[in-house]
Amino acid sequence: MKNTIISVVGPTAIGKTKLAIKIAQHFNTEIVSADSRQFFKEMCIGTAVPTKEELQAVKHHFIQNKSIADPYSVGDFEKEGLSCIAEIHKKHSIVVLVGGSGLYVDAITKGFDKFPKVAPKIREELNNILVNDGISTLQEQLKLLDPKYYATVDKENPHRVIRALEICIGSNKPYSSFITDKKENRPFNVITVGLTADREIIYDRINQRVDIMLQEGLLEEVKSLESKKHLNALNTVGYKELFNYLNGEWTLEFAISEIKKNTRRFAKRQQTWFKKNEDTLWVDFNYDWNTFLSTLEKHVKEKSI
Repeated sequence: MKNTIISVVGPTAIGKTKLAIKIAQHFNTEIVSADSRQFFKEMCIGTAVPTKEELQAVKHHFIQNKSIADPYSVGDFEKEGLSCIAEIHKKHSIVVLVGGSGLYVDAITKGFDKFPKVAPKIREELNNILVNDGISTLQEQLKLLDPKYYATVDKENPHRVIRALEICIGSNKPYSSFITDKKENRPFNVITVGLTADREIIYDRINQRVDIMLQEGLLEEVKSLESKKHLNALNTVGYKELFNYLNGEWTLEFAISEIKKNTRRFAKRQQTWFKKNEDTLWVDFNYDWNTFLSTLEKHVKEKSI
């Protein structure tokens, strides 16, 4: 009988952490975070890490366990995450995986395409181009080097564009040539639970969250990291906009409006990514716990047969 992972996904600010904790408490198990920015201990307010009370309610893994100065890739997370899950499965048949970073969720649940290692200086140079010339220059370069991947990639996501370019440049081959349909077999079943809501509700929750972050000291957190803004981890919504305010390019009011706008765009991309999985059990954010739990337990039982 295979062990099981219950993967909780959905757009930012929709309530994934709360649901994951309730599921973990019900099954008396632990949570593995697949949020690619909550790994970093210097980024707390702007990444909406779980509160102290939430972290005490259920044991969490991969929350603020890395430094922004440490190189850390999705491949590293795949290796460490699978090892962690294997250890938890020795004690519990179910593990809860939660996060809005689709690539990192897929790395655990489906396996990750294998790419060649490339020199770190390539990414540094690409990041410098992003800062000095903007993403459009990188987009044009990717279009030239890998038109196939360019046609499908989220062109407004600098992390995806830079990742593809560093492989193209470092290997002298298209990024798309390393992508295959064959995925790794995993020693566990996966049940994916997706939280959803009307677009207006999601956007309103995002706007409210940004306001709360600012009240909790987001600007002060960003100020403390300004000397390290060149690091890839800080090229993140909520941080990069306030860096533009701090260096005098934008007003604070405009920077805040850009955070909200870019977060809404990010949520839209998240929904597009997660909707590709046809097996997802979609649940309204305003779910009835008992009804949802009954459905979830049925899925767990079916997967265990």
